Amino acid sequence: MQAQQTTGTSGYAVPTSPEQQVPAPRPPHRRRAVVGAMGALGVLGIAAGAVVGVQTAGGGTTTVVGQASPALQPAATGWRGGFGDPGSSGGFSGGSGTGSTGSAAATGTATATQEIGVVDINTVLGYQNGEAAGTGMVLTSSGEILTNNHVVDGATKITVTVVKTGATYSATVVGTDPTDDVAVIQLSGASGLQTAHLSSSAVQVGDAVTAVGNAGGTGGTPSAAAGQVVALGQSITATDESGANAEQLTGLIETDADVQAGDSGGPLFDSSGAVVGMDTAASSGGQVQGYAIPIAKAVSLAKQIESGTDDATIHQGLPAFLGVSVNPSGTDGAAIAGVLSGGPAEGAGLAAGDVITAVGGTAVGSADDLTTALQGYQPGQRVTITWTGTDGASHSASVTLVAGPAD
Repeated sequence: MQAQQTTGTSGYAVPTSPEQQVPAPRPPHRRRAVVGAMGALGVLGIAAGAVVGVQTAGGGTTTVVGQASPALQPAATGWRGGFGDPGSSGGFSGGSGTGSTGSAAATGTATATQEIGVVDINTVLGYQNGEAAGTGMVLTSSGEILTNNHVVDGATKITVTVVKTGATYSATVVGTDPTDDVAVIQLSGASGLQTAHLSSSAVQVGDAVTAVGNAGGTGGTPSAAAGQVVALGQSITATDESGANAEQLTGLIETDADVQAGDSGGPLFDSSGAVVGMDTAASSGGQVQGYAIPIAKAVSLAKQIESGTDDATIHQGLPAFLGVSVNPSGTDGAAIAGVLSGGPAEGAGLAAGDVITAVGGTAVGSADDLTTALQGYQPGQRVTITWTGTDGASHSASVTLVAGPAD
């Protein structure tokens, strides 16, 4: 199916066709290459890794143990095999599945042409005492970068290296779409960059493809994993490693390319060398099932982010941040499990054991209610927080919300 190609106001070709509860941080969370230790403190507004389920036409669910990139790297057991559910042996379990039956081609290195428009993304997860890595694609010569939301999720600092030139830039979040796992970031002071070559044609089952990215989060020459398209329009359920924070991603390209942790946000090339998808998820252990967001959909969402859309699914910039971790259970308010030192909540006098009952006059009956309430505010806004202390007394204080980590 041929799609039309138009040029957006920012100059790139467009193929047409808040705060979060802990201990499980913000969805939609894919595997990043966490190259430092993960801290124990989850502050309302951070990130996590993932496991995948694949919804089949017959209604069954195949569980894919482990998930694509960017990769978690505290383990020395490998980039994908070490990322399954605790106690799992990797591979698939249950359901009938739609996975490929052949073996993916061995992973090699990207060609000089495949390096064009590809960047390595490295983040500092300040509230998790960790670092992460993934991949992105250059949309504009001035440094607008397309990537997965989970690549930057939880980031307090982002640096980007252009693979072709080795130039490194600091970056800021333009906006995110956690629901569809898409994000746009902007490089500081960039100009004259070569952009990724985006396809104006949709792929078909059986087409040869190559997944390129920062496998393992190690940087340098990108890896290139050849394979073919196995299925189109696939839906998966992504969760964290414990099976919590389930989220649906739909309309995905399924391949048997050996997508690895660290490849997230990278290009999926067709046989002509054009980008047909953005690598997003893959299985860990056993037969590989890789998933990519069709490039037409990813770029369409990027255009909405760039245009300033700010709604229930697309978020501009960084979220407002209170600086608390909360107990995910409970129906009488949001019970505070911990307070970030130096954050707005600590300044207002909130402490572990207190229960937040209202934000700006809106009742809060659960951790989810707190998440929803805070999503209505921007960094720098003042809001009244009402809570019940450990002494049973009711308290209120006005706080100035700050900019949190990327969501």
